Amino acid sequence: MELIQRPRRLRRNEQLRTLVRETALTPSNFVYPLFVCEGEGVKREIASMPGCYNMSIDNLVEEVGFARNEGISSVILFGVPDEKDAAGSGAYAEDGIVQRATRSLKRHFNDILVIADNCLCEYTDHGHCGVIDDGEVLNDPTLDLLARTAVAQAQAGADIIAPSNMMDGFVAAIRSALDRQGYEGVPVMSYAVKYASGFYGPFREAAQSTPRFGDRSGYQMDPANVREALREAALDVEQGADILMVKPALPYLDIIRAVRERFDLPVAAYQVSGEYAMIKAAGRMGWIDETRVMIESLTSIKRAGAEIILTYFARDMARAL
Repeated sequence: MELIQRPRRLRRNEQLRTLVRETALTPSNFVYPLFVCEGEGVKREIASMPGCYNMSIDNLVEEVGFARNEGISSVILFGVPDEKDAAGSGAYAEDGIVQRATRSLKRHFNDILVIADNCLCEYTDHGHCGVIDDGEVLNDPTLDLLARTAVAQAQAGADIIAPSNMMDGFVAAIRSALDRQGYEGVPVMSYAVKYASGFYGPFREAAQSTPRFGDRSGYQMDPANVREALREAALDVEQGADILMVKPALPYLDIIRAVRERFDLPVAAYQVSGEYAMIKAAGRMGWIDETRVMIESLTSIKRAGAEIILTYFARDMARAL
């Protein structure tokens, strides 16, 4: 008689399911994105991202302390300056908001990894990620400003530089600038595959970085393309990237898997603001079990191949684990 195959034997109780589980999340997988703004005593909730805030440096330090106590050891900082200009000078100023926040975190904690997002869109008055001329984003003049930003961030104590602008040659420009200034030990976590996505809306509210004209499709990737994503990642590897990131995460699990299979570098994925906001909104409406869907979505990202996950759920996940 042919034996019935019974995979359910290993699903009978939680202990068995845990024993044979193939993908495990730990707090060390998560990077906690934080928005730092000017002022003191500021903690302003972002309407489209419940539970996330624009925070002044004093409250940022407190928030990082809470996260640290829950097992989160890595954060990425996004600046929300009071003043912006056409060249995004606040990004590379010695006293720029992210530089000051980084110094403060390094004074308070010796075991927190600080990642500095490297882009201009939060600092430009036009909302684009580079230098503008006659309505066009100029690639090569932008590289000089990104390189200056990377050096300023490293001088402030950033442990990793994370360029997110998708200019051609951005990793090479940043790597060269860091090396020339003696920061050859500072890794670059490249947003190697960043799609022109509709899932960024809540972030643009948080960072006040919505473009004043046009959109970013001329430099961020077409959501329909896979081969182009692998070419972008390969170029960043050639230019010296240490970690490759895919952004967004959940709509692009196939891209995470493709990057993981093609390259030997660590792979990161960003569960972006729109992904977070959808889960929070559906949870608040009672349409889903928020905690269960949070865990399921983050597990899928790691299962696809990302060892590093940037997520606004970092603290919630650490508590759930």
